[in-house]
Amino acid sequence: MNALKKITLAVGTVAITGFSVGALAQPHGVILPAFKEGQYVHKAPTVDDINADKSLHPELRKVILKGRDMFMDTQKYRGKYVFNDMSCKSCHMGEGRMAWSGPVWPAATTLPDFRGKNGHVNSLEERIVGCFSFSMNGIPPAYGSDDMLAITSYHQYMAKGAKVYDSNIAGRGFNSLGNQMPKDISYEKGQQVYTENCRVCHGADGAGKKVDGKVVFPALWGDNSYNWGAGMIRVFTAASFIKNNMPLGQPGRLSDKEAWDVALYINSQERPQDPRYTGNAKETREKFLNFHKFSMYGTERNGKILGQHDNTGSKPILKPELLRSRSFE
Repeated sequence: MNALKKITLAVGTVAITGFSVGALAQPHGVILPAFKEGQYVHKAPTVDDINADKSLHPELRKVILKGRDMFMDTQKYRGKYVFNDMSCKSCHMGEGRMAWSGPVWPAATTLPDFRGKNGHVNSLEERIVGCFSFSMNGIPPAYGSDDMLAITSYHQYMAKGAKVYDSNIAGRGFNSLGNQMPKDISYEKGQQVYTENCRVCHGADGAGKKVDGKVVFPALWGDNSYNWGAGMIRVFTAASFIKNNMPLGQPGRLSDKEAWDVALYINSQERPQDPRYTGNAKETREKFLNFHKFSMYGTERNGKILGQHDNTGSKPILKPELLRSRSFE
C-alpha cells in the first residue's frame, strides 16, 4: 500500500485535516462515462439562474429557494424528517444537477410512472417520500405540506426546459455499470479498496466525519447511514455511484472492479432496518425480491443474517405512515 500522507481537505467552509493514501493527494482529472448517441441531454439551471429568472413571481422564487435549501442542508431537519447523517445532496451531488449522480430533474419529467420498488404508480411527491423514508431513514414531510411543496418546486425548476416523458436521458440515475455483479466480486478486496481510498473521509468504522457536530462526510453504515431499504443498498447502485463520484473530486479513478468490490463491502455492513420489515429478514427479502435480489439483505455474512434485527437507528418508528400501497380498480 502507498505511504500515507497528511493532507487538508477543504469542504465548504470547513477544513478537515486527516491522513490519506498518497494517491488521493494527487491531482486527478474527472473521468465520466460518455453519453450514448441519441440520448437527451438537459442542462439544469443553477441557483444563479433561479435568482436571475425574471419570469418567476417573487413568492415562487422563495419557495424554490426554500426547496433548494432543504435539498442542500437536509440535516437542518434532523429529528423531524431525517434520522441519520444524510442530506439529499449526499447521493444527488452537484445540487441535484450532476450527470451520473442521480440528477433529480428526470423525476419531475417522467413521473407519475409505475415503480417496481413499491409496485404502483408514483407521483413526484411519493418519490421524495421514498428518499426520506429509506435513504435518510426518516419520517417524510406530509403530502401537500409547505415543506413538500418547497422541495418538489426545486425538483421541478431543475427540469425547466426539459422534455416531458422522454426516458432516454443522458447521465440519469446510478446504473452505468449495469446491474449484474461480477462473478469474481470480492468482499475482502473491497475491504482493501475501502481502507486505501474511503477510510480517510468515512472512517475505519464507516461512521463518517463530523466537525463541531456538523456532518462533513456521511456514514456509510451503522445507525447514522442509509437503511436496508435505500436504493443505494443495491450493490449495482452503490458501485455505479462510487465509480462516477468517488473518491470525492476524483471520479473515475477506481476501476470498475474496485468499485464493485468496495460497494459489496460497504453494503455488507449492518445498518438500520428496512421500513418494510416483516420481522424476518429472509422473509422480507423474498417479499421484496425484485429489489433485494440486488442487495445483501437477508443473506449470511460472517455467520450472521444481515438485517435480522429490530434496530431502526435513532428513528422512533419502523415504517412511516406515508409509505402505503396504492391500486386502481
